[in-house]
Amino acid sequence: MAKDPNTTAGRELNVAKGTTFKICSCIDPVTGKNISKSCPKLRRTHGDGGGGRWSSTHGTWGYQLELPANADGKRRNPLRRSGFATLEDAEAELDHARGLLALDADPAVRRQITKLMLSVFKDTKRLPDLEEVRRKVRTRQDLNRHVTVAEWLEEFLKRKRAIEATTKRSYESHVRLYLKPYLGEIRLDRLRVSDIAGMFDAIEEFNDIIATERASGDPARITSVRYRRPVGPTTLHRIRATLRHALNIAISQDRLLDFNPAAVVELAPAVRPKPVIWTEEKVTQWRKDHAGHLDRLKWAREGKRVDPIAAYIGAVRPSPVMVWTPEQTSAFLAYARRDRLFALYRLIAVRGLRRGEGVGVRWPDVIFEKGRIGVHWQITQLGWDPIQGTPKTDASDREIAVDADTMAILKEHKKRQTAERLAAGEDWMDSGFVFTDEIGRPLHPQHVTDRFYWLCYQAGLPPIRLHDLRHGAATAMLAAGVDIKIVQETLGHKSSAFTRDTYTSVYPEAAAAAAEATAALLAAQPLPAPSSMPPGLRAAKSGVDDGPGKGGGSVIALPPARRPR
Repeated sequence: MAKDPNTTAGRELNVAKGTTFKICSCIDPVTGKNISKSCPKLRRTHGDGGGGRWSSTHGTWGYQLELPANADGKRRNPLRRSGFATLEDAEAELDHARGLLALDADPAVRRQITKLMLSVFKDTKRLPDLEEVRRKVRTRQDLNRHVTVAEWLEEFLKRKRAIEATTKRSYESHVRLYLKPYLGEIRLDRLRVSDIAGMFDAIEEFNDIIATERASGDPARITSVRYRRPVGPTTLHRIRATLRHALNIAISQDRLLDFNPAAVVELAPAVRPKPVIWTEEKVTQWRKDHAGHLDRLKWAREGKRVDPIAAYIGAVRPSPVMVWTPEQTSAFLAYARRDRLFALYRLIAVRGLRRGEGVGVRWPDVIFEKGRIGVHWQITQLGWDPIQGTPKTDASDREIAVDADTMAILKEHKKRQTAERLAAGEDWMDSGFVFTDEIGRPLHPQHVTDRFYWLCYQAGLPPIRLHDLRHGAATAMLAAGVDIKIVQETLGHKSSAFTRDTYTSVYPEAAAAAAEATAALLAAQPLPAPSSMPPGLRAAKSGVDDGPGKGGGSVIALPPARRPR
C-alpha cells in the first residue's frame, strides 16, 4: 500500500530524493512576469522548433530537497539551492545533502542533522562536512554544539583526579598560561597542526621580547617583564605533552577527534644541559660578567639598593648546570660548618640527595650502626606550599651508604637538635624530621635554597644551584672510579644509561691524571721487535735491492700492469 505523500510518513519516505532544475532571471517583455523556469533560452532549439538540449550558456542549475518534518510533525520548507554553473555541480551537492540525511534512520537524529545543515549553510553557504557529521553521529554527540579547545581542556582537568598534586599543577599551569590563551577559542574538531605550531612560534617570539627588554637598560622596559620568564625547550616539550595527552583522551574516551594534531608538531630537541666544571678560567670570566651585571643593575635601579643575591645568581654562566671542583666544594663545606643546616648541605654534597629528599629525611630512617640512610620520604613544593609524600619512582625510594665522617656530623646535628628541643619547651613540635627549624617544624624547601645561596655568596664562590651539589656528588663519584651502577643507585636514577649520559663532565685534574696514566701504560710496554722477512721480499716491498752483499737476495719482479683494451 503506497504511503500518502502528504502525511509525515510519506514525507519521511521522500527525504532522500530531491530534484534538479535549471532557471534564469529573464522577464517576459510583454507581461513583465518572471519566466525563470519557462524561458525558451534555457534550451537549445532544433530546426523544426522542437525542444532541444539544455543551453550551456544561459541560466544556472539548482536543486530542491525535501527535509524531515519538525518534532511536532509540521512540514519544513525544502532545502533549495541554485546558482550552480553545471548540472554535475548541483547533483554533487544534492548527493552531499542526501548523504547527510542518510547517516541515521532515527527521526530525532535526522532532525538534528537537518538543524545542523541549515545552521551551517546560513553561516558559511556550505553544507557540513560529511565525515565530521558521520563521526559525531556515530559517537552520539550533540550535533549542534561545538566544543572549543578551552572547554575540552577544562573537562580534561576535571577528569585528572587520580594524579599527584605536582603533576596536576603542571597541567593546570600549561592550560592557564599557554593552551587556553593561544588555542582556547578554536573549535576542538577544527584544531590544526598549524594552530599548535603557531602557538609555539608566539611563545618563542615572546621569549625574544623578554630578552630584548631586559637588555635595554631602560628601567621601565625592564620592569614590564620583571615577573616573566623565558620558556625553555624542555618546558615547550612539556606543554606539548600536556596538550597531546588531553587530545588523546578526547579521541579514546569521547571520540571527539580522529587525529591528534599535537602528536606531529615538531619542536627543537629539548637537550638536557650537561654539567660544566667551574675551572679557574671560567671563574675569572664569570667575575668580570658579574661585575658588569651588577653595574647595569645599579644603573637601572637609579641608585636604589640592589639585592646582592639577585645580582649574584643573575649573572650569566657558562651553562645552566655548573659544578664546583673538589676544592671549591671543600671550601663551601668549610665555610658552612658554622651553619645549623651544615649536615644537610654535607649530605647533599657527598651523597647527591635531591633537595626534597634531604629535607624529608626522618630519624627512624637513619641507621647509625650500619652507616646507612633510607630515602623513603620527601618534601617538595607545589607553588609555594610544601607537599610531603613518598618519592615519585621506585628507583628514588632507596637506601644509601653514608661515610663515617658524615654520620659523625649527623650525630652532632642530633645533639644540637636535642638542645633546641629543650630550649623550645612546650613549643617544640616533634615532627620526626632530621632537619627542622628551631622549634621542630619541617623545613620549607625554598628556605634551604635561599640559605644555600647566601652561604655561597659569603664564601666567595662562583654560583651553583643547590641541585648542582647533587651533580657535583655524581661527578666526584665517577671521577673517583665508583662503578656506574653504584652511582645510579645512590642517585636514585631509573637506569645507569641515564646516569652515564647526564654526567659526562670530569674534573680537569682527573682528566689530566687519566691522560698521564694512559701514556705511562703505553710507555711501560716495550715495542715488539719487527718480524723477520726474507731479504728479497723486504726489498720488493721497499723498492730497494739489498744487493749481493746483504744476504744475496734479488728483487722479486712484479708482473707489469696490463693496459686495458
